[in-house]
Amino acid sequence: MMTVDMGPVGGLSDPAPTAEGPEGRALNLAERGMIQMGLRSGLSYARIGEVIGRDRSVVWREAKRNTGADGVYYASVAHTKAHQARRRPKALKLVGDEALCRLIGVWMDDGWSPKLISAMLAFYFPDDQTMQVSHETIYQALYVQSRGSLRADLAEKLSLKRKQRVPHAGDRHKNSPYKEAFKISERPAEVQDRAVPGHWEGDLIIGCDGTAIGTLVERSTRFTILLHLPGDHTADTVAAAMIREMGKLPDHLRRSITWDRGTELAAYARIQTALDTTLYFCDPHSPWQRGSNENT
Repeated sequence: MMTVDMGPVGGLSDPAPTAEGPEGRALNLAERGMIQMGLRSGLSYARIGEVIGRDRSVVWREAKRNTGADGVYYASVAHTKAHQARRRPKALKLVGDEALCRLIGVWMDDGWSPKLISAMLAFYFPDDQTMQVSHETIYQALYVQSRGSLRADLAEKLSLKRKQRVPHAGDRHKNSPYKEAFKISERPAEVQDRAVPGHWEGDLIIGCDGTAIGTLVERSTRFTILLHLPGDHTADTVAAAMIREMGKLPDHLRRSITWDRGTELAAYARIQTALDTTLYFCDPHSPWQRGSNENT
């Protein structure tokens, strides 16, 4: 049988660096080719691992997983299988993990947001990857109930305006109070470039017990006003609080206000008249269009 010289440099050493090279997580085609050469030359898993800069267990798993019925490992076949496996949709991490789901459920019942839960899991379990999960995965488990394992009622604990994603319907906005309102696309250019102060972005922060605080952030200076909303956050209550607080500002610092389409601002016409300002509303499901407020 033909052998391969495995001297100090040898036939398998010095693999060309790639985006998935030895420092990466996945084996690349060049490494698989060297594994094929090493196996056919009778080298041990440990020796092949030394040459390609991987642990012997990586080589052993690769060979065990991809050796065919004929007992031969083919690099090209193994690489194709790995590529197809990476493209295949993966099951959500929370599916079947009862301990993790139970802990997340307790924290969400206490009013914690998915982002806070993700951060605290990383804090409490820094060395246990099985007890860590991203906030995007928590959102997915809540939104896609057929695949998730969390209780359906936990969707109500999300730190979002809407409890669930819903399909667009033809007559959905037929009775919307914002049919005649100004859209965010109609804002003047001076709002976008932050050159002139007096343009505000607002939203509500909803507490776990139904309480709320209104937030107003000035785009140019990031100056923030908090609206005290004791008892409720209905359109009348929010309008009264906004008129009361922003009425203390000089006229030139009340040029515009941008809000999303939550029902709490249904009395926007009264606010515009009282403050002599213009209210603009984000597109549906687009809270990121109020970037200054969201980031603050």
